[in-house]
Amino acid sequence: MTGSTGASFTADDYRARMERAARTAAEAGLAGLLVAPGPDLVWLTGYTPPAVTERLTLLVLAAGQDPVLVVPALEAPDAHRAPGAAALTLRDWTDGKDPYTATAALLGTSGRFGISDNAWALHLLALQQALPGSSYASLTEALPMLRAVKDAAELDLMAAAGAAADATFEEIRDVPFAGRRESEVAADLDRLLRRHGHEQVDFTIVASGPKGADPHHEAGDRVIARGDMIVLDFGGLRNGYGSDTSRTVHVGEPTDEERRVHAVVREAQEAGFRAVRPGAACQDVDRAARQVIADAGYGAYFIHRTGHGIGVTTHEPPYMIEGEERLLVPGMCFSVEPGIYLPGRFGVRIEDIVTVTEDGGRRLNTTTRELVIVE
Repeated sequence: MTGSTGASFTADDYRARMERAARTAAEAGLAGLLVAPGPDLVWLTGYTPPAVTERLTLLVLAAGQDPVLVVPALEAPDAHRAPGAAALTLRDWTDGKDPYTATAALLGTSGRFGISDNAWALHLLALQQALPGSSYASLTEALPMLRAVKDAAELDLMAAAGAAADATFEEIRDVPFAGRRESEVAADLDRLLRRHGHEQVDFTIVASGPKGADPHHEAGDRVIARGDMIVLDFGGLRNGYGSDTSRTVHVGEPTDEERRVHAVVREAQEAGFRAVRPGAACQDVDRAARQVIADAGYGAYFIHRTGHGIGVTTHEPPYMIEGEERLLVPGMCFSVEPGIYLPGRFGVRIEDIVTVTEDGGRRLNTTTRELVIVE
């Protein structure tokens, strides 16, 4: 989406984000931030270049300095229309000129800078040549929590995206499953997500029968049959903010074992959710969910982290995983999605997006977590 996230943020909102980012960078000992096209640039300015090219586009942020967006002259009109443009200075450059020397002059120091993970090596190497004393750290390494805490307006957009994913699940459970290919059901999920306002669909996992034991199975040509357990995992961006939910359904009546495994995952998901509170460590959420599955004898079959952050991308920090001691604070949003995967047989996953509140957590997905029977 050129020029905007699709959300109704103002120039003041973007100004506040850029000021906070520059201040946080300084507190982390960085001389500044260099933000290339991608999610960080969208979040900070509302600007997405009209095309991905080799021409340098870079937001330069440093504490005590006005933000500057360096753009190719032919794209400057689009940059001027971005919702955050009034909060920064635009510096355009024309083909045949050296944008790196001009950008290096804005930095004013040969210190250590944070730079977007998706910045091109072409641009980074040229900046290093123009500023030989500089060094760089990826934003995920240097400022992993830059976008993690959402404000009230962002939380509203996250909740709306979650509600749209929930509406999609309520409709998909009524479509025919048996006798259709996984890819056909995945196409239904894509269509329904878009009907409910998603401008971008990132994934539509339909993992039936033994394919359900692969957590990231891509919907294929397998024909769904009666007796199949099916993991559904789908989401994307709605007004620039992410949805991601998983529910497990069954075609016809499940066996006692299938019901038992689903009940264990449901209990684990509930335990993970109950562990969400300000001051808890990210790993506490993982531990709570994982303990339930281990106690039930399925510990070896829970083979991924319990959750990931979500915002203007569907996967971002923080991560709910052992060893992540970062503390939860109100406004963080992340998935809680334990699973059990029995090779060659079936899998179960249940996932909600959760936001940290002042006294606990709030689910942004509210559809039933019971085992749903489909036809």
